[in-house]
Amino acid sequence: MDADLFWLSDRQFARIAPHLPTDTRGKPRVDDRRVISGIIQIMLSGARWKDAPSAYGPRKTLYNRFQRWAAKGVWARLFEALAQSDGPPAELLIDSSAVKAHRCASGRKKGSDSRPSADRVAGARPRSTR
Repeated sequence: MDADLFWLSDRQFARIAPHLPTDTRGKPRVDDRRVISGIIQIMLSGARWKDAPSAYGPRKTLYNRFQRWAAKGVWARLFEALAQSDGPPAELLIDSSAVKAHRCASGRKKGSDSRPSADRVAGARPRSTR
C-alpha cells in the first residue's frame, strides 16, 4: 500500500461500519473499507474520479458507490451518526485557532464608508419594484 494514499484505520472503520448498508443483491460488493478509503482520497485530493489510484479498486466502482449512497442518504446518515459521537468537544468544534484568516480578510477597503447592516435596512423601502 502506498504511503501517500488514505486508508481508514481499524478504529475509524469500526465506528462507521454499523451505519453502512447491508442489503447486497447480485454480485458481491467490493470491500467497503477499500472503496470508502478511495472515495475519501478523491475528496481530500480534489482529483477526478478517473484519476483515482488503482489500489482502491475499479474507478467506476468508487464513483457508482459514492453516487448511489448519496442518492440513498447513506452519507448523510453516516455524518449525522459521527456528529453525535461522545468525543471531547475540542475534537468536535472549530475555534479561531483552527481557522486562520489574513488581517484584511474582511473585504472592506480602507477609508470606505461603512454600510448599515441587513437588519437595519430590512425595514427600508426597496429601491426598485421591478
